[in-house]
Amino acid sequence: MSKTYNIALLPGDGTGPEVVREGKKVISAAADKYGFKLNFEEFDFGGDRYLRTGEILPDSASEQLKKFDSIFLGAIGHPDVKPGILEKGILLRLRFELDQYINLRPIKLYPGVGTPLKDKGPEHIDYVVVRENTGGIYTGIGGISQKGTPHEVAIQSMVYNRMQVERCLRYAFEYTKKRNKKNTLALCGKTNVLTYVYDLWERAFHEVGKADYPEIKREYYHVDATVMWMVKNPEWFDVIVTGNMFGDIITDLGAITQGGMGIAAGGNINPEGVSMFEPIGGSAPKYTGKNVINPLASIACGAMMLDHLGEGKAAIAVENAIMDITAHKLKDMGAGRMGFSTTEVGDLVAERV
Repeated sequence: MSKTYNIALLPGDGTGPEVVREGKKVISAAADKYGFKLNFEEFDFGGDRYLRTGEILPDSASEQLKKFDSIFLGAIGHPDVKPGILEKGILLRLRFELDQYINLRPIKLYPGVGTPLKDKGPEHIDYVVVRENTGGIYTGIGGISQKGTPHEVAIQSMVYNRMQVERCLRYAFEYTKKRNKKNTLALCGKTNVLTYVYDLWERAFHEVGKADYPEIKREYYHVDATVMWMVKNPEWFDVIVTGNMFGDIITDLGAITQGGMGIAAGGNINPEGVSMFEPIGGSAPKYTGKNVINPLASIACGAMMLDHLGEGKAAIAVENAIMDITAHKLKDMGAGRMGFSTTEVGDLVAERV
């Protein structure tokens, strides 16, 4: 008897529906080939709904989404909505309320894809960043007083507790163990300046590693050294674990080294609950409806989702299909420069699956 997974589709804004359509097409092909079923239910959360109703996210949304096996997201961001409203009201709120405390970001250069790093190829750029996703400076602790006056004060605090840090570290150690490549986990921090928060991270890192993961090699890098080596020697990395803000920054750097936002996939993971998978790039509203946007990041998200659901063979098939067309078909990763439409790229990958 085949297994069935219920997937919540959040196409979102701009080109989000276009890339979600292709991602859905490819993972559905994988499901057919490997003998399981995917049931999809679509939700209209995003800018158009907000402009129509004034509601950013229904109060019932998180409880509804908890009933699904996974969430597949397109993009959030609308040109007619002030920046921050949708991002905080939908993306950050869902991450917090669904306790998606891990942001998982593979940094992988596919064959045939260009990178701005001189003399680097797919054999050099293949590592993963594990970013703590629900704590730190993004949680909104702080405020503004006397706004608009010469005496205005703005405060935003980076706050972590031991539980948040340790569960992220344990996930990263387990992921490194499962990945089984260099078996090296690097903590990216700033212990010489952020002496309280990253002292906690570093102590927990070594305590957990020494006690429970002695087979995993532990390394520590300041964030400024990390970004330098991501450019100069990306082949040094296996898995990097870091806090919310540093993770946000270094994963965007990683994205450009792997060919740009059009191919960068990510997951917001709750290992004990429902997780959400999304392309790293934004909604790209200027390309909406033109059928020229690169859907490979969304398709790669689909592969991540299948792997997370336990369908490893199907996930590998999707990733192998992506690598086949990047190596032999696509001219470029940029919108309108691929040599194929958004729909045609999805068709190519689905056919190879």
